[in-house]
Amino acid sequence: MSKGNKVENMDEFQFKEVGLDFSKKTSSGAFFQEDLTIKELVSFLDGIEIISIQEAIKRYDWVLEYLGKPFEANLGMKIKVNLDDLTGYFIRSLPNTRVDLPVQICFYLKNVRRQKTYNMVVVEEGSQLNIISGCLSHRNATGSHVGSTEYFIKRNAKLTFTMIHSWNQNVRAIPKSAALVEDNATFISNYIVINPASHIKANPMACLNSNARATFNSIIVGLKGSYIDLGVKVLLNGAGSCAEITSRAVSKGGNIIARGCIIGKAEKTRGHLDCKGLMLSNHGQIHAIPELEARNPHVELSHEAAIGKIADEEIFYLMTRGLSRDEATSIVVRGFMDVEIKGLPKVLRSAIKETLRLVEKSLF
Repeated sequence: MSKGNKVENMDEFQFKEVGLDFSKKTSSGAFFQEDLTIKELVSFLDGIEIISIQEAIKRYDWVLEYLGKPFEANLGMKIKVNLDDLTGYFIRSLPNTRVDLPVQICFYLKNVRRQKTYNMVVVEEGSQLNIISGCLSHRNATGSHVGSTEYFIKRNAKLTFTMIHSWNQNVRAIPKSAALVEDNATFISNYIVINPASHIKANPMACLNSNARATFNSIIVGLKGSYIDLGVKVLLNGAGSCAEITSRAVSKGGNIIARGCIIGKAEKTRGHLDCKGLMLSNHGQIHAIPELEARNPHVELSHEAAIGKIADEEIFYLMTRGLSRDEATSIVVRGFMDVEIKGLPKVLRSAIKETLRLVEKSLF
């Protein structure tokens, strides 16, 4: 394990493809796990704690009490966490710590058949934390990545978590996550798939307390032979809470299911679902499933969903401006994927912009 230096043989891995750079200039800390071995674990700031989940259980009694709580709050049922052979990270921002530079995380699948991780993020009261998590695999890797992540965003705190997946076609990925967002806290979740695994199934969840906010943005690319099932569920549990789910799915022969569910349980809650799909091939499919559920008469919930192909008029117009058909198509797709994500620090905006450029490159 290094102490903040570059990971050994870092040039083997396509870190830039998932927006990662472990240097001190661009991050507030780093975590890197290859297969089941942690190889990088360092914090560059006093207010940010980065240790293994095993070390966190030994160091803090309350971590055992926290395990499973976000999943229980969202699912309404008791969750048992197997403590045997836990690997993964524990990241905590101390109260009132506010930094723009992100903690950078990478899970790399190389040799093992199954990479199983359990992770915890705790954003203490009044603090602000940004995280970029890149997951990728060696070109010859064959196996599965199964990750469980729990987020605790305390009162008046804010977490921006950006996850970028780049797998080969022999990998199955099953990321699970759940968040507890306390009073007046904010959770922003960005999920981008560059090179899809053969099978991805994810169902991130968030339970919001009073006046809490959650925003989920996803950009999904399904290439030929891939199957992606992404579902987002938000429970508006506290009065005045609000949520927005935005999904952009592009199929070039892949099968994509884009699910979104907002449940308004408390009064004066608001939620909106925006799900759009773009078909670039005669093969594959996109299935959009927006779902709204009101359990209180004083809620405002809405959704819009649309799936289609690129309009010929748009292509013809751009071609009259001197562009080739491929160039025109590329511009339209780029605009389609350009989801406005408010409140991001500059370094995160740059990382996402570069990632979207790579997404576009994988399509054309």
